[in-house]
Amino acid sequence: MNGSWLLPILAILGLAVITLVTRAFFMIPERELPMPDWLRRGLKYAPLAALAGVIAPELLMTDGALLRTLADARLPAVLCAGGYYFWRRSILGTIALGMAVYLPLHIGLGW
Repeated sequence: MNGSWLLPILAILGLAVITLVTRAFFMIPERELPMPDWLRRGLKYAPLAALAGVIAPELLMTDGALLRTLADARLPAVLCAGGYYFWRRSILGTIALGMAVYLPLHIGLGW
């Protein structure tokens, strides 16, 4: 039996330690770490920026290139879903309407 199992085990343990330390970093000090007001205000927008950074390329690109046509099922689906959200402020309704627009266009029309 060779030692080929040792390297994956060490990698998993190392990743577990790194994950534990980085997630517990803010709980290790006994008192709250001082944070400038400009940083505290900026961190309020971090979740929105991360969400936009994940969603925008998925909506506007395909195979690593920008969309070349408006006949893409994602565009009308996101427009309808966005409009519904601003009208009703319902996450579940937004998802349901977006999928109700997307699926027939994508599966039915092949967009």
